[in-house]
Amino acid sequence: MNKIKSIIGIMATLVLVVGSLTSCEDQPDKFELTDGKPEIQYIRMPYLSQADSLIVEASLQSTICLVGNNLTSIRELWFNDQQAKLNTSYITNHTLIVQVPATIPAEVSDKIYMITKRDTVAYDFHVSVPGPSVASMSCEFAPAGSDVTIYGNYFIDDPNVPLTVTLPDGQEVTNFKSFTQSAITFTMPECSEEGNVSVTTIYGTTRSAFHYLDSRGMMFDFDGLTGLGNHGWHSRDILSDETSITGNFVQLGNGTAVMSEDGGWDDSNFSFEYWCGSWDDPQNVTSGEGIALHNLVDFTDFENMSLKFEMYIPSQYPWSAGAMQICFEGYDKVTTSGYPIEGYTGVVAGAGAAVFSGDNGMGEWGRAMYRPWTATGSYHTSDQWVTVTVPLNSLVYDRLGGSADMVPQTAEDFASLTIFVVSGGVQGMECTPIIKIDNIRAVPNK
Repeated sequence: MNKIKSIIGIMATLVLVVGSLTSCEDQPDKFELTDGKPEIQYIRMPYLSQADSLIVEASLQSTICLVGNNLTSIRELWFNDQQAKLNTSYITNHTLIVQVPATIPAEVSDKIYMITKRDTVAYDFHVSVPGPSVASMSCEFAPAGSDVTIYGNYFIDDPNVPLTVTLPDGQEVTNFKSFTQSAITFTMPECSEEGNVSVTTIYGTTRSAFHYLDSRGMMFDFDGLTGLGNHGWHSRDILSDETSITGNFVQLGNGTAVMSEDGGWDDSNFSFEYWCGSWDDPQNVTSGEGIALHNLVDFTDFENMSLKFEMYIPSQYPWSAGAMQICFEGYDKVTTSGYPIEGYTGVVAGAGAAVFSGDNGMGEWGRAMYRPWTATGSYHTSDQWVTVTVPLNSLVYDRLGGSADMVPQTAEDFASLTIFVVSGGVQGMECTPIIKIDNIRAVPNK
């Protein structure tokens, strides 16, 4: 028996040894740090199709390939004073693929520094900084005297070319409360002109895609510009108070209506409905109250558009349950009366919320889910108005946050709009939120 145990032990040891040898043979290119000095012969783009494109400079966040010898001796790699992240899966003795760091260097030496166990080897290479990118504005209707933040990237203040924000009326702002590479905060001066906002740095000027005081694609301003408001089963409160940003706004919740932990159904308090059509036969969807939204705003290129609105949630009445479900509907989903529509040959649905409940027998219709409270458990806007952006290509969820059975396909699917804080498939905390909404519009992304 002892002899048998000894034989088994020897066989087990042999299996381990053979396994180890096999593992080594299976990974002939396994990365191992080496000694000695690295040498760069040239730098090129990382793709073989671009192998003949030798470069002496690259912009922030570009991916490049160092070609040379003994590159496996590099322990750290720096571009100017910014350290790059090395991935040993992309390092061989003769090539090293790396991304140029995203942070703008504070001290520019125009060198790459290769740090080994014993040496630091420098190589001439210029990192170019792109012009500023301008992505968004914390509130596109920010009133004069309020603090506003512009978000983007490559915001640089140079003594010779100061960082400058130019408003639509030509005013230049150079006095900032704070700024980083990706955010600029300043106090909004008086500006009554609508239009793009520009940011200028030493590396160029970029104009925003968004508009300040944006009236493009306006559907609901609640002040008479379009004349549209409640047009469904419920008459949501249209109010104006000391918090107003541009006059009237629509309000969901009142500070006493309870939103249950699971976002229970309460359309009497948390739903805003605009269902197109009229009680005429045929229905009027081309003008006036009840106009189909796609007859007011061009939704032809909806996949490259976003729904935007300003929102104010008081810190005293935060939001911590339910999802704001944003749903556009075609004539076959909901209309005021269900009567025929001239020029439309499909099924015309009447008034109802079946598109939300899934009780229409047609499957779940796509909608967007906006639920910012899930990041921290509770959400408010710090007693300020903020701009919310919802891409129209995100109308893909069912009422529980899963994948919808059907999604918008054409501009005619944008006839009606329902904004309803309900369900969303998430559990939160019981709350009594107040959500003020103004300037509901659909605008191009670029």
